[in-house]
Amino acid sequence: MWRVILSLLLFLSTQSSSVVASELRGGAAAIDITPLKLPVSMTGGFQDRQAKDAHDRLHARCIVLDDGKTKIAMVVCDSCLITRNIYDAAKREASRKTGIPIHRMLTSATHTHTAPTAAPLAQCHPDPAYIKQLTRQISQSIVAADKNLQKIELGWKVAFLPEEVSNRRWFVKESAMVANPFGGTEDLVRTNPPRGIDVLLKPAGPVDPEITFLSLRNQQQKSVAMFANYGLHYVGGIPSDQLSADYFGEFARQIQSHLQAEASFVGMMSNGASGDVNNYQFREPRESKPKFIRVQEVASAVVKKFATVEDDISYRSDMKIQMIEQELTLGIRQPGANELKRAKELLKQAADPNRLTINEVYAQESVRLSEAKPTVTLKLQTIILGDLAIVTIPCEVFADIGREIKQKSPFRHTMVVALANGYNGYLPTPKQHALGGYETWRSGWSYLETEASVKITETLLKMLNDQK
Repeated sequence: MWRVILSLLLFLSTQSSSVVASELRGGAAAIDITPLKLPVSMTGGFQDRQAKDAHDRLHARCIVLDDGKTKIAMVVCDSCLITRNIYDAAKREASRKTGIPIHRMLTSATHTHTAPTAAPLAQCHPDPAYIKQLTRQISQSIVAADKNLQKIELGWKVAFLPEEVSNRRWFVKESAMVANPFGGTEDLVRTNPPRGIDVLLKPAGPVDPEITFLSLRNQQQKSVAMFANYGLHYVGGIPSDQLSADYFGEFARQIQSHLQAEASFVGMMSNGASGDVNNYQFREPRESKPKFIRVQEVASAVVKKFATVEDDISYRSDMKIQMIEQELTLGIRQPGANELKRAKELLKQAADPNRLTINEVYAQESVRLSEAKPTVTLKLQTIILGDLAIVTIPCEVFADIGREIKQKSPFRHTMVVALANGYNGYLPTPKQHALGGYETWRSGWSYLETEASVKITETLLKMLNDQK
């Protein structure tokens, strides 16, 4: 008889620990990454721009989730792009302090074009002091979010906002085509052609109008954090000498206000498959607006879309978390002998080496790539939260790629987080490479082999199917 009682007690104990282990905990934090010293170089143009002031503060925003067995961290930084070595250093430090494994940390950049330079591209050079600050603060965002863990419920929903996204690559009449910076005239599309002109024929690709909202709330049903995702490059309309988190930061402020959340609430907007997508309207341009107004309008439109679905979100406190990471080695497109010779001649004849023309910038990039290794290894991740999947790609991903991953994913819905865990430039499809255009021009921001998107997509879909 006593053996039966003992077995029953052991069974009940096992069941109890299982229930406790399945209860979700979550924490969030936002850590300031605005540079301590100004002026500072800003990424987002061929020539260096110096930020003299900050219109609004920049942050590294983090969510930590723990199902009792698996703990993960997801960070979104107000930055144009951040290289893998910075992220890896931040992850190592955060892992040392929290115990969260490095391979269970997602770090990404929003792609605001008004943030300090974090990688040497074109004529923009990072301040070493800022890189140290950025690395430290990214790490601190994970540490702080981990300290804020509490019992939570998790839910998600998708809304659609096609009005704010337009494919920026266009087929135009032959008379409107221009030579590329390598002297060639073989391009078939033009990126960001002048708006409202009669030479526009049709966009060269689609957009992804989906906005995914991943919401965290505590046991009192008060909002703790939100991790959103939209395939919009950025908005802009910000003074050229001011730092700003663009609409990504404005969304964080507006969603907190909408939810009437406490000061500890953390809202974040990650960048989706937006490598060929802008906020412009090309056929019928919008009227010109004062600085920062479009940023506020777009953020407001996103929040209003959330308001249409928020009552339909089903929250769960027993959601299983899965996360896997895989590296993939890809080839680098390098210039041929004739192209390299032309590039060196252009640089030799440059009137001002510190203020290069666009053609000279690409010549500089050709020389740099000729000296680079022939391959690069990048990091891919897949995260599963119930029937929601999240995939990460360290590139400016074309909308076609994001749509394909979503359509072929075995999960109910899939979110694509771009510019994640590093920066490996634009990611066009082979078809878009054949059309040419700015995003395909070989440089430090477009250098992966032409089949890269195919290999990345195949790898991510296999990872997702392995987790199903």
